[in-house]
Amino acid sequence: MIYKVIFFKNFMETRVRRERKIPELKELYLERMTELLSSEDLEKYLEILKVPPVKSFRCNTLKISPDDLKKKLEDKGWELFQPWEEYPEVMIVKNILLPGELGRSLEHLLGYYYIQELASILPIIALHPKEGESFLDLCAAPGSKTTQAACFMNGKGSIFANELSMGRIKILASNLERCGVNNAILTKREGGALCDRLNKNDIYFDKILVDAPCSGEGTLRSSLKTYSMWNINTVKALSGVQKNLFKKSFNCLKVGGEMIYSTCTHAPEENEAIVSWALEELGDSIEVIKPDLPIKFREGVKEWQGEKFDFRVKDVARVYPHDNNTEGFFVSKFRRVE
Repeated sequence: MIYKVIFFKNFMETRVRRERKIPELKELYLERMTELLSSEDLEKYLEILKVPPVKSFRCNTLKISPDDLKKKLEDKGWELFQPWEEYPEVMIVKNILLPGELGRSLEHLLGYYYIQELASILPIIALHPKEGESFLDLCAAPGSKTTQAACFMNGKGSIFANELSMGRIKILASNLERCGVNNAILTKREGGALCDRLNKNDIYFDKILVDAPCSGEGTLRSSLKTYSMWNINTVKALSGVQKNLFKKSFNCLKVGGEMIYSTCTHAPEENEAIVSWALEELGDSIEVIKPDLPIKFREGVKEWQGEKFDFRVKDVARVYPHDNNTEGFFVSKFRRVE
């Protein structure tokens, strides 16, 4: 495969590099990353953790075009960079803004753009929902990927945006309203139970996103509290939740429909192990599709701590922070073939 890679020259085209003090990684986590990465990669990975993530956002094309938004913001003195030619709505602020300026601007309040980390934008790019399709976002809050899907769909079609927490639903509803998304139905239900209910009523979808709850190992650059919160017991405990969400949501796909399972973690127990289990569990009804992404990514690990995975896990995407100056992410794509 030829990767469509955007390299940020020495990670410096988008911002001035400045190191910061970060907490010390837990010993077990460091051991696990040492197993996943070569010594050269590990050194680059540890180095990029010291650098704050770039300030990125996504133009809300339901309200304004990327060109018009770019002009408005550049007239205010912002220096903007569009890293992915085929997705001009994605922008990075190159110069230093005032604290909180990105979230307090009039354009943000009007819903002209949505602040979103670059790697977080990838799952919907890979899924690519279209006008008139039906789309289920099973773990939707705070709404970054739901609003992005609405833009891909040009506001046409149907969106089911589900969330379990009432507090997070309020945030989700607020973001959908701010961004002018008027084709979404909000539901409050545990994801597996919702899928059972939809399945029982013969409601199926063209596209489904399962951006699953995870241990968040990929968010160390933007969330320093992840250093202290990380725990191997959490990694192991979440696999049951993730398997349930995967299987139940896949049962809500139309034949020919496509689904993304993604996480913001590097842990194979939450990534390739879930995919390998699902491929065995769902048999001939599921097909793996290699994601089409605008950045460099690596294929899935085929074995982890003595456990061998289905060979098809090579077609998933591992996104490491030091490869593209992003957060870490995992993206896998599937089609229902039977």
